Amino acid sequence: MNSRRPTGASKPDPEEQKTIAPGEMPPADPIEPAYPTGPEAELDDRDWCVSAHHEQRIIAELQMLADPTPTKVRAILNGLGYTDERIHHLKQDGKKTRFHLDLREDGGRLCASGLAAGAVSDVVPCVAAAEGPFKVTSEVRP
Repeated sequence: MNSRRPTGASKPDPEEQKTIAPGEMPPADPIEPAYPTGPEAELDDRDWCVSAHHEQRIIAELQMLADPTPTKVRAILNGLGYTDERIHHLKQDGKKTRFHLDLREDGGRLCASGLAAGAVSDVVPCVAAAEGPFKVTSEVRP
């Protein structure tokens, strides 16, 4: 009886799949990185520096918050000196609370996108419209 069974050959190694086919040459020119997009491309050095300061102080407080409800997050932000006019889109998302802070000054476009989630809280820079009502125009959330 001649049954057809696999010969025990394993899947090809992913490293082997990345090799160059016989007769082909690897690229001679270096591969250029892609141009930055989002906040990386739209914020200036001053905004990045200011952003780091805001992020550190907010994250330090939010990480100590065991139950991050919108009311508790607003109280922490107010305690850090952020007025209600600067706090936007504060909403519960499961056991986390998301929010945005308007950090625009002197024609700048800096804003912060926050996630209050206890020990894993995070705040990252974002970009807002330079003028008029607060509106996030660019954001990259990890």
